[in-house]
Amino acid sequence: MRKMNFGALVAMVLLSAGCATNKPTVPAPGKDQVNIVGKKWQLIELNGKAVPATINGKTPYLELNASGGRYEASGGCNGMGGEYTLAAGNRVKFTRGMSTMMACPDMSAEQGLGRLFETADNYAVSGNILSFSKAKMAPIAKFKLMEDQSASLTGTWELDYISGPRIAFDGLYPGKKPTLIFEAGEKRVKGNGSCNNFTSQVDISGASIKFGPVAGTKMACEGQGEPLFFQTLEKVTSFGVSGNTLNLVMGDIAVMRFKKK
Repeated sequence: MRKMNFGALVAMVLLSAGCATNKPTVPAPGKDQVNIVGKKWQLIELNGKAVPATINGKTPYLELNASGGRYEASGGCNGMGGEYTLAAGNRVKFTRGMSTMMACPDMSAEQGLGRLFETADNYAVSGNILSFSKAKMAPIAKFKLMEDQSASLTGTWELDYISGPRIAFDGLYPGKKPTLIFEAGEKRVKGNGSCNNFTSQVDISGASIKFGPVAGTKMACEGQGEPLFFQTLEKVTSFGVSGNTLNLVMGDIAVMRFKKK
């Protein structure tokens, strides 16, 4: 009886050893993993073709969340998401999840991102550029790191140009000129429309910016300048700061220009 038990024990040990030998190992994360997760990446190229900075008024992007193994993205129309895994050798696998179902004038980048999530199996990082490929083929998509530019907005800015009206700028604003005041770390902006004080929510992501809704005091004001200022502000999609000059852009057209006070 003891011999049988001992034999059975030996067999179990050998079987366990065999299973342990055949058990697949979990590869270590790729060496560049810490460089790409928890950051926002702007889509700049699809299948070798440049992608505009904004599509349908939005910046196309990809973000790999640092925890939970989930990603979120946009091609300039719908929000997209799902799960991702990174493995040794800069391997990557995306699993599509739910997305919104809006129809937009330009869906090309969104369709390209869809193909990326279905086919990409590896990635590479070069400086601030992240690219995804299948096997050793040319990159399917390239992204650049979206640096936080909100700090460059901090301060008070005074309008000195606005597009659209046939009336001269000084005729629109013969007295006080409109102002914007950004405070560091705040998600609201305040200022004066040349007559009424106002506040507005402001959403900033990379170089993308969105104002609204605008809420202000209700004084009666003459002229078209203030209504034009508020209407144009709510159409802005991106911004650029160069020295003491702030340009607010709609699509690819600078519609407002401010000087820092």
